[in-house]
Amino acid sequence: MKITHVQSQIVRLPADEPLANGPSSPGTRDVVILTLGTDAGVEGIGLTFFGAALTGALKSAVDALGALTVGEDPLAIEAIVGKLRAAASGSGPGGIFTLALSPIDIALWDIKGKVYNQPVAKLAGGFRSRVPTYASGALMRTLSLEQLLKAGPTLVGKGFHQMKTQLALPGETSPAKEIDRIHRLREAIGPDIDLMCDINQRWSVHQAIDIGKRIEDVNLFWLEDVTTHDDYEGIARVSAALRTPVAGGEYGYGSVPFRHMLEARSVDIVMIDMLRAGGISQWLKIAGMAEAFNLPVVNHVCPEVSVHLVAAIPNGLTVEYMPWSLKLFEETPLPVKGHLTVPDKPGLGLKFDRDVLKRYGAGA
Repeated sequence: MKITHVQSQIVRLPADEPLANGPSSPGTRDVVILTLGTDAGVEGIGLTFFGAALTGALKSAVDALGALTVGEDPLAIEAIVGKLRAAASGSGPGGIFTLALSPIDIALWDIKGKVYNQPVAKLAGGFRSRVPTYASGALMRTLSLEQLLKAGPTLVGKGFHQMKTQLALPGETSPAKEIDRIHRLREAIGPDIDLMCDINQRWSVHQAIDIGKRIEDVNLFWLEDVTTHDDYEGIARVSAALRTPVAGGEYGYGSVPFRHMLEARSVDIVMIDMLRAGGISQWLKIAGMAEAFNLPVVNHVCPEVSVHLVAAIPNGLTVEYMPWSLKLFEETPLPVKGHLTVPDKPGLGLKFDRDVLKRYGAGA
C-alpha cells in the first residue's frame, strides 16, 4: 500500500462558545485540515491550527511535507516522520514545522487503524475505553463575574464533574479581585466539582506563590501554566510552595522541552498539546516519559482525537473538552455524566462534515 494523494484546506470556524452558551470571541478559529489517500482506497484525516496570521503559511508547510509522503508506505509511520524531519532540516524541530508535521502523523495513525480494523486507542495501548472529561473554554477570564457565576452552574447542569476557569484577569486587576473571583465561582458550582484554573503564563513566580497560597482553600484540581512555560526552575519553585497540583506543558514543541521540565520536577501534571508535540507518535512518547516520572498526563484541545490517547495509556488523567474543532466532523464523542467513550470505529472514528467544509472553507 502506498500514499497516492494529499489534500489540505483552510477552514475558518466560528469562534463560538457552545458549552455554556457564552459570548462568542471576535474573529474565527482557523484550522488546516488534511486528507491522505492510498492506492488501497483507505484515507486518513488530520488537522492542525495555532497558525493565526500564519495560517496560510501553515497550510503551505502542510502541503510541502505532505507531498514528500506520496509513494511511501503509510504504515511505516516512523520512517515517514524521519524523512520529513530530514527534509525540514534546520526549520525544525519546533514552530511551524511541528505544527505541519502533526496532521500528517495523525492521518497516518487514522490509516493504520482502518487497515487493522481497530480504533487508534487500542493500537496505542488500549488501557480503557471510557475516560473523564472536563469542560474548557466556557469560564474565561474575559467574562464578567455575573457571566461566570451563571456559566459555572450551567456546566454542572449539563453533567460536567470537572471544569476549568482562568485567573490573571485582564484590565485593572489585583490579588484581592482574583481571590474573590475564584472563591465566588467555587461557591456557585459547589464543593464536589473538580475545578481547574489556567493562568496562561501571566503571573510571575512571586505572584503564583502569593496568590496560589491564598486560594488553597478553593481546593483546585490543578493550577495551570502559572508562569513563563520554559522557566522550569521557577515553575518548580511554585510547585514546591503550593499544596495545589501544578500542571504545564501545552506550550512545548516536540519532546525535548518535556525532558527538561520533568528533570526539573516542575509540574505535578503533564499537559501535552498533540499539535505542538508533532502528532500522535510524539504525544505517546512524551506520555511514556511522564509515566517514568510517575506523573499523570492530560491533553490540550482536540478532544475528538485526544480521547484515543488519554484512554490508551495507564497514566491518562482526563480529557480537555474544548469544542473548538468539533464542528469539522459529522460525529464526535459526546460527554455523558462527565465522561467520554472512545469511538469503536476503526482509526479515529471521524469523518469530515462536507457541508461544514463547504460553508466555512477558505479554498482547497
